[in-house]
Amino acid sequence: MKKVLENIFLSNVLTGIVFSTNEEKVVGNLPWNPHASFKGVYLKHLVVGKDTDNKLSCHIVKIEPQCVLDTHFHDGKIEIHEVVSGSGKMNLDGKEIDYTPGKICIIPANIPHKVVAGKEGMYILAKFTSALL
Repeated sequence: MKKVLENIFLSNVLTGIVFSTNEEKVVGNLPWNPHASFKGVYLKHLVVGKDTDNKLSCHIVKIEPQCVLDTHFHDGKIEIHEVVSGSGKMNLDGKEIDYTPGKICIIPANIPHKVVAGKEGMYILAKFTSALL
């Protein structure tokens, strides 16, 4: 039952609509953008800086099975991960965290972190303040 609910939630996120005062975005119509540095990692940009006066951005991160969002940090940006589907491991400043649906991780600015997807891959809803893009 848990896996069924996880799949329904993921489906709703991937086919949802993002509303703002001046725009409506159909998530399914937004492109998957390959990560510039990490093979097997893709981003769908739901909310970008121009939408929020550069205060916030929100992205769906897709990590293919066994792929790695390798060690990196965000200069001056706080990041929040919500694991939507799949599983893997997060290394947050040397601490290993099991990443499974329902887990939320707050990543302080300038702190190194890394995500390794498990055998089924994973989807993360990532939010940044200030905006990443």
